[in-house]
Amino acid sequence: MAQHPTLRDVFAARKRISDGILKTPLVRSKRLSGVAGADVYLKLENRQETGSFKLRGATNILRSLTAVERETGVVAVSSGNHGRAVAHVGAAEGIEATVCISTRVPQVKVAAMQALGATVVVAGPTQDDADAAARQLVDDGLVFVHPFDDSRVIAGQGTIGLELLDDLPEVGTVVVPLSGGGLMAGIAVAIKSADRDIRIIGVSQDRGPAMYDSIRAGRLTDVIEEDTLADALAGGLGPENHHSFAMCSELIDEILLVSENEIAAAMAHLHSNEGETVEGGGAVGVAAVLAGKVAAPGPIAVVVSGGNVDPAVLAGAVEEQR
Repeated sequence: MAQHPTLRDVFAARKRISDGILKTPLVRSKRLSGVAGADVYLKLENRQETGSFKLRGATNILRSLTAVERETGVVAVSSGNHGRAVAHVGAAEGIEATVCISTRVPQVKVAAMQALGATVVVAGPTQDDADAAARQLVDDGLVFVHPFDDSRVIAGQGTIGLELLDDLPEVGTVVVPLSGGGLMAGIAVAIKSADRDIRIIGVSQDRGPAMYDSIRAGRLTDVIEEDTLADALAGGLGPENHHSFAMCSELIDEILLVSENEIAAAMAHLHSNEGETVEGGGAVGVAAVLAGKVAAPGPIAVVVSGGNVDPAVLAGAVEEQR
């Protein structure tokens, strides 16, 4: 069995990526604190240069490549944010990047990847189609940069957990958007290594929540992809999983699901009350708090994982809540 990343790996990642990422702000939300009945803080990963937390894992894995791998070039499969991060780091490090995506990826994310010089391959209507296209390019010689199930990616995302402990050592609950589980696994290994009693809550959209369904079943399950405001969380876990499923199964205390209306309400709240531009997948933790679903010890830290949203989609969410 593959060795799961440890706290030591997360600290090594922090050292490796420190000059390539932003230590994002942790800010208290007065209104959300009132709703939750405890202090609620927002970890604003939407403020990373590429607009999401994915920059952390991408920087860690690309900076870990051998000279031969760097020369060969990399391929990623992505719902948008991971591909943008890989494209950004690839451009900075002189590594050619190809990103395979589905037709569901918003155009704003496609354009961002192309602007960074990545080759974008639109493979079909699902993430499974994109994954199959990427695997073919691996067979042709490119180095695969997995969006969530790689120890170096997980360790990079785990640096968020270290920052939370730095800025809020008394944290009682951490709320994290949950899809493939790389973000969750990294944060959870950092937080639980510090204190097993800190509560870890994952939040997914209720349309095709792959990790939620798999953990409930006790095995990897197929997912039927549906259109969702949380497009960054869409897709399955793949036919094989070496790290994130096992780590999430062990470390998560609770998983909550939120509806499309609850996601839209969170996007509108973040825009109108917190002054933050946040995509649906990045807003699911706030959605759970606003809906009164987070009943856990405070202080509560909510990871706002990304802000790469089509302006028209955000405007629609805001208008819907008026």
